Amino acid sequence: MKKLRRTMLFMPGNNPGMLQNAGILGADSIILDLEDAVSITEKDSARILVREAIKNVDYSNVELVVRINPLDTDFAEKDIEVIGKAKPDTILVPKATEEAMAKVDERLTEIEKTEGYEVGGIKLIALVESAYGVENVYNIIKASSRIVGVLLGGEDLTSDLGVKRTKEGDEILYSRNKVSVACRALRVDSIDTPFTDTNDFEGLKKDTSKAKSLGFTGKASINPRQIDTIHSVYSPTAEEIRHAQRVMEAMEEAEREGKGVFSLDGKMVDAPVINRARNTLQLATILGLI
Repeated sequence: MKKLRRTMLFMPGNNPGMLQNAGILGADSIILDLEDAVSITEKDSARILVREAIKNVDYSNVELVVRINPLDTDFAEKDIEVIGKAKPDTILVPKATEEAMAKVDERLTEIEKTEGYEVGGIKLIALVESAYGVENVYNIIKASSRIVGVLLGGEDLTSDLGVKRTKEGDEILYSRNKVSVACRALRVDSIDTPFTDTNDFEGLKKDTSKAKSLGFTGKASINPRQIDTIHSVYSPTAEEIRHAQRVMEAMEEAEREGKGVFSLDGKMVDAPVINRARNTLQLATILGLI
C-alpha cells in the first residue's frame, strides 16, 4: 500500500519549537508552512528555519511537506531554491494551476540535477483553492508526474466563490466531488480541507466522515488535537475488519469449490466487494489492528 496521508498537519514555519517537535504529534504528514502562517517580515527567516529543520530534525517516518508561497509573489522562487536543495519529501503548491505545477516541476528538476539528487524524487501536492482550480483539477494533476495528491483549500475557495464558509459545507460539496473524482481517476490522494473549529470534535468527526464518504483519502488539520479524531474515522472498525475477513474466507472457500460467484449473508460478493475487503485488511495490518 502507498504512503498513508490520513492526516496532514499544518505547522507554522516560523516557530522553532513546533518545528522541532512536529514529528512526534502523530500525524501521517506535517506541512511546514511558509505562506499563510508567516508574516511578510518573517518570510526569509522562516525559510531558513524550515531548511534547517528538514536537514537536522529526525521526523522518523512522517512525511515532510513544505507549503511554499504562491508563484506570483516575490518569495516563491527563493522558497523553491532553498527548500528544494534541502530535499523535503513533498512540496505543497498553493493557488494551483497547470502552469504553476509545471513551473515548480521544471525548477525542481534543475535543482535535483545540480545537487545530484534523483530526478523526480521530490513530490508535489496541488493546493486547489479557487474556482478555476476546481474546474481544472484533472488537468492540474496531469501537469506534473511528481503530483501525489490534491489538497482542497475550503477557506480561500469560498472566498473566491463569494459565499460564506459553513460547518455543514454544502457550499463546497460540488468542489469536493470534483476533486475526489479527479484524484481517484488519476490514482493520487485527495486531502480534504481543514475543519477550523478546533474545539468542536463532534463537528470534526462529522465533517471527516462526510469527506471519507465522498472518496477523500485524508484530511488536513490545523491543530494536533484533531489528529486522533481524523485517524479514528480513517481507521477500520473491529466490525469492518471482521466482515472483511469473512469475505476473504468465503472467497477462498468458493475458489476451493470451483465457484465463480458466491454470496455472504444473502448478498452476492463480486470483485469490488473483494477488493474493498482486501484493502481493509491491508490497512488494518499497517495500522497494527490485526
